[in-house]
Amino acid sequence: MFAADPQAPVKVGAAVKSLPQQIETMTGETFGWLRNDSSDALLAVAIGVGLYGIFVLLRTGLVRVLGCDRDVTSWRGFAARIIQRTRTPFIAALAAYLVIHVVAPPGPLSSFIDFLFVISSAVQGAIWVREIVLAMVDRRAGASEDPAGYASAIGVIRVLVNVTVWIIAAILVLDNLGVNVTALVAGLGVGGIAIGLAAQGIFSDLFAAIAILFDRPFRVGETIQFGLNTGKVEAIGLKTVRIRLLSGEQLIVGNTQLLGQEVSNLKRIEERRIVQPLGVTYQTPPDVLEALPAHLQAVVDAVPGVRFDRAFWSGFGASSIDFELVFFAETADFNEMAARRHNVAMGIIRRFAELGVEFAYPTQTTFTAAPDGTMIDPRPVIEMPAHGEAGGH
Repeated sequence: MFAADPQAPVKVGAAVKSLPQQIETMTGETFGWLRNDSSDALLAVAIGVGLYGIFVLLRTGLVRVLGCDRDVTSWRGFAARIIQRTRTPFIAALAAYLVIHVVAPPGPLSSFIDFLFVISSAVQGAIWVREIVLAMVDRRAGASEDPAGYASAIGVIRVLVNVTVWIIAAILVLDNLGVNVTALVAGLGVGGIAIGLAAQGIFSDLFAAIAILFDRPFRVGETIQFGLNTGKVEAIGLKTVRIRLLSGEQLIVGNTQLLGQEVSNLKRIEERRIVQPLGVTYQTPPDVLEALPAHLQAVVDAVPGVRFDRAFWSGFGASSIDFELVFFAETADFNEMAARRHNVAMGIIRRFAELGVEFAYPTQTTFTAAPDGTMIDPRPVIEMPAHGEAGGH
């Protein structure tokens, strides 16, 4: 049942011994090439050293021209940061790779240089991708009004990017070493799905935190309103947002839950629109009613920091003729808005008193009718004395 193939140990031993044998073969053929064809060997070395020096000088010159001290928010600083991360081993491998296409070295040495170039390219590619992503993140953070607010998001993104690019680079390296990575990739995929399903709530809140920190619908210190809650944002975490409500207690809301509803950022209000309904009595003369919008505009214009929008008749009420006044308080502060709204209201009251206009309020009038249906004035009739009777003369 457990019988093994008798030739299996031989194959394994051969595989183990193949690497030293390959190194020995490559070393022998390389020394033979240097001894027997020294002119080509020296030409290859000279070309390789020359290319290496040109690439290093090119890297140094580009960094100096772009400005290594420039901030990453500029395209020069962005490009300089990427070029600076070009590693010397990759430059050397690139120079050697180009040389073997000009001067033909021994086969084992050429294969070894190809192998080194592939490995260094995988590592350098991972470094470039990592730096490009992180430079874009830093550029976004540097261009914001509050770069410190990105600190937690940058830390999370840095970890995710490092893990991703180095796993991909390791798979490429193992694949070039002859390792069968199919099972490894499948295992990573299954493991990733299992972890994602087990921690989907955590990951959803994590990405929601990144969305909040980069999209910036609100910031720490700003007052927001969502649902029936209003409060000031105290902290934006990787899983929750902490909000100090107006009532005093601290409310902790999941990032995904918060982004799943409408959020009003009260801190970013530039001005406040105020709609004020008014009702006057039906006894108001028509000329006064027609001039009422102009009087309301004059009252609003007389209050500093307030901008008139419109005033118009809005309907006939049960016991009033209704108007609607709309104006803007040119301030984001609620207390300032309330004070200016108060000044407008006091001005309306004073203007109505000058015009003799009365505010309407719910009233009812009862009429009395005679048996024949004739309306009787409910007011008492006052008998006036006849002329000559008063005075007792």
